[in-house]
Amino acid sequence: MTQQPGESIPAGEAISLVGSGALWLLDVREGFEWRSGHASLAHHIPMGELGMRQGELPDDATIAVICHSGHRSRAVTDALVAADYPAVDVAGGMIAWQASGGDVVMGGDAGDAR
Repeated sequence: MTQQPGESIPAGEAISLVGSGALWLLDVREGFEWRSGHASLAHHIPMGELGMRQGELPDDATIAVICHSGHRSRAVTDALVAADYPAVDVAGGMIAWQASGGDVVMGGDAGDAR
């Protein structure tokens, strides 16, 4: 990975790296936001549930954190890096993801980290 843990990466770069399997995409939005549209390869753990669901995070992959606009994902990225997880923030969140041509699917079970 060329990014350093804690860095923000542009959505276009995240789209490419998630698609190639180089990043594990973590969507930290609420369930209603997830159901209204999320990246097809994203794993869903709402920000408020992350502490109790930490065991669902990969220990062998860099985590790219995404939310709606980038504010919550920045806070989660900082917390993950402080807990020794390799994590990067997707700058601009799902707004930037969609604007950069990233796929978006509707529905799905909220709270499913897959």
